[in-house]
Amino acid sequence: MDADTPLARWESRSEPPLFAASLLYLGAYAVHVLDPGLPAVGHALLECLIGLTWALFAADYALRVRLRGERFGPRYVRRHLLETVVVLLPLLRPLRMVEIYQVVQRGRQRPKLSLYGRVIAYAGTTAVLLGFAGALAVYQQERGAPGATIRTFGDAVWWTCSTLTTVGYGDVTPVTAAGRALAVVLMLLGLALLGAVTGSFSSWLLQVFTREDEEPPAR
Repeated sequence: MDADTPLARWESRSEPPLFAASLLYLGAYAVHVLDPGLPAVGHALLECLIGLTWALFAADYALRVRLRGERFGPRYVRRHLLETVVVLLPLLRPLRMVEIYQVVQRGRQRPKLSLYGRVIAYAGTTAVLLGFAGALAVYQQERGAPGATIRTFGDAVWWTCSTLTTVGYGDVTPVTAAGRALAVVLMLLGLALLGAVTGSFSSWLLQVFTREDEEPPAR
């Protein structure tokens, strides 16, 4: 992307504060879910903060559509899927840390991390953020549901870890429709993360072994 375009200038200015807002959103949502004993006014303030940060994300999305000069529709959504997803599911907003890295590195000739290092770093951080957000969301949906096996946040974390890694022990499972929908999303993202890390690691090993084979024998 040309660094002189209006969109590039907006991204360079907006991505860091929006990333901070996404962490604020995640923190407020975590306190709202994990501390049911908080006074009603506290929960009201947290809900207000959650709504305000979401409004920032929605405004940013609308401005990006305008700056790109593209018509909003199914084609736009397909081309900018991650941007759309993080507006619909704000808990995933920290996954846009890739954009933060690109903004910081824009204008430099070479990134500090290799391609393989970047993929593994992104995938690892994404797994942690996604696991925490997924555990919060499924815990909120499942606690108190009739027949629920996910009764504590610890159960939700355990279930999320087994789901993201595609192990699926089955000792705790969601019983609500929303919880099962979240499970499908986590399964798909878990497969994508495992594929990215495994593929990058295999490519790195192949590159190392190829380089060693091409080196002349020592005399």
